[in-house]
Amino acid sequence: MSIRPFFGTALLLAFSTGVLQAQTFFQQQLANANFYSAYQNKDGRLKAEFAEKHLEYPPRYIYIRAFKYDSQLEVWVKQSMADTFTLFKTYRICALSGTMGPKRKEGDRQVPEGFYYINEFRPNSAYHLALGLDYPNYTDRVLAGGSEAGGNIFIHGSCVTEGCIPLTDPQIEEVYLLAAYARSEGQEFIPVHIFPIRFDQKASLDYLDGIEQTGDLSLKFWQNLENAYDYFQATHQIPVIMYDSRGHYVLQERATEAASLTAR
Repeated sequence: MSIRPFFGTALLLAFSTGVLQAQTFFQQQLANANFYSAYQNKDGRLKAEFAEKHLEYPPRYIYIRAFKYDSQLEVWVKQSMADTFTLFKTYRICALSGTMGPKRKEGDRQVPEGFYYINEFRPNSAYHLALGLDYPNYTDRVLAGGSEAGGNIFIHGSCVTEGCIPLTDPQIEEVYLLAAYARSEGQEFIPVHIFPIRFDQKASLDYLDGIEQTGDLSLKFWQNLENAYDYFQATHQIPVIMYDSRGHYVLQERATEAASLTAR
């Protein structure tokens, strides 16, 4: 019995695996027709917008903030860990489901609130392009109180939602492209912080105060979110956020951003 066919197949598989590993994440994404089309549509335009704002393109690090009451999603960028973040663009969230307050069970149509990171790139999404979030995190699971917390939360296109953060297709092409560049440059954990409001705007605070007065149990949770919001507003650096045994967020203001990756 000859072993040549097996040996040849093994060499081919080893070669293919080596080629795939040698490719950058971005190159792997470009192999998808949907992402390649987004790249053709948006790369030149984004490069020009970065140049207009005196920002280096592509970004090595990005940070995403979303605000439910304002229906806005921000993308912040920087080139090194030591840099502070600069706001690149604010996008309009084109639809929202649920109300103010965190997501606590499957099927409640709530958009989560809290601190997440992108854990999936889905270029073949039914919603054009989609960036998955690591919901439910530890806090979500603990504070769900035994209920099934749900999952499959994305930032995606198509402008429809049942608990996700939807953008228009042209908008998600930009956000997805920037995230793919950052991931390819080595940013393993792209943070996505979702807030109910902007905590330094009076109209938003008045709105949230009205909800709190109805006996909503989210007050302590929102205070945790506000601490992180205030820290970033003051420093343009992301605070290290950990959890206590009860599932509450704990802000580590003196820790470095790099340390936050080891805390996960």
